Amino acid sequence: MTETNREVDEMSGTETTGHEWDGIKELDTPMPRWWLWTFYVCIIWSVAYWVIYPAWPTLSGEGERGGTVGTANWTQYTQLAESQAEIVARRAQYQGQFDASTFEDIQNDPALSAFAVAGGRAAYGDNCATCHGTGGAGASGYPNLNDDDWLWGGSMDEIYLTIRFGIRGNHDETHFSEMPAYGDILEADEISKIADYVAATASGVATSDEGKSLYNDNCAVCHSETLTGVRDLGAPNLADALWLYGGSVDEIATQISKPKHGIMPAWESRLSPSTIRQLTLYVHSLGGGE
Repeated sequence: MTETNREVDEMSGTETTGHEWDGIKELDTPMPRWWLWTFYVCIIWSVAYWVIYPAWPTLSGEGERGGTVGTANWTQYTQLAESQAEIVARRAQYQGQFDASTFEDIQNDPALSAFAVAGGRAAYGDNCATCHGTGGAGASGYPNLNDDDWLWGGSMDEIYLTIRFGIRGNHDETHFSEMPAYGDILEADEISKIADYVAATASGVATSDEGKSLYNDNCAVCHSETLTGVRDLGAPNLADALWLYGGSVDEIATQISKPKHGIMPAWESRLSPSTIRQLTLYVHSLGGGE
């Protein structure tokens, strides 16, 4: 690159900058007028913005974090407070009515029901989705809340009590049931015959009398002779092909031999009564409630 004296280009009539690269001369073309005006307006706008709105993120004004307040007295914190106040005001329209209404009244009021389900959905996502899944479908060892299989009942009141007091938790009124480990009571072949009988009966297949006899002697007192379970005992229905820990013969045998017992905490001490009722309505709305 060489630098020469400034001169007027013969072709364009524009003065050059005095720089030349391999015979190509750089023209000193002025910026378009519209571009310059836009640039000046942006500068003026930015100065005004610094004065009116929070401008200096490293400084704090009047106890506000995250920037100076500005002449408009606006900050992201005042905006958040205003938004939260609007939400609280909207909730207040329904909260008192919700707290004074029965589950039946709430279900019969579309606006109140929508309010409750929305609140329950938020509470469910924060507290229940980790175990039962975001859609309530559950997983192995965690009940599916969308089906019709309810150990302790699927009515609104029964779901409410289950959420409130938990299952095998530390609350005095928690639901409690415990299946004995039949691996310490029966022989392995006897457990296998019971598992065969249960799996076959649930599938509608003919079974052996020996497996049925062993079942009746050891399991029918809780699960009933028809395998439909006993709700007062929290004993599962074994005839509906809905399995919490797997429905294969081996999985059933394992559960008979060394049963697993899930635990659900009592939410009474963690959530407000209103939130528990909203959760109840949301869980019931998933489609599996009775």
